[in-house]
Amino acid sequence: MTLVVVPVRYPLSEHSQRTLREAIELAEQHDADLSVLHVNLYQTDDRVSRAGLKRAVERVFGRLDRARYVVRSGFLVEETILEEVVAEEADYVVIGRKQAGRWRRMIRSLVDDPDIDAFLREELDAKVVTVD
Repeated sequence: MTLVVVPVRYPLSEHSQRTLREAIELAEQHDADLSVLHVNLYQTDDRVSRAGLKRAVERVFGRLDRARYVVRSGFLVEETILEEVVAEEADYVVIGRKQAGRWRRMIRSLVDDPDIDAFLREELDAKVVTVD
């Protein structure tokens, strides 16, 4: 089964809504399941529950039949997202342009001047879709 992972902020920002809309369309095009992911940062007091994330998404988009809602905790958003993508063996990751830039900086600290899409395809076997 094909899986699309989409990380979002909570509460849903306008940009998160655009990114999620793109992920929903991609999932429909590929007859895929959708995993809506939010990362609670250890260093903040903000804690989002899975049920709260689901309610927020459904308020904007209605019920999504093949969606699951995941809340993970971590120190770095990008690293936690990558861990989730690997663990779920996602086929697609839909991220915002700003998120792609942060991933690029994080990966550059590990390897020399990578092409983010090529790196993720090679390491994760997932296609990355960026949304403006």
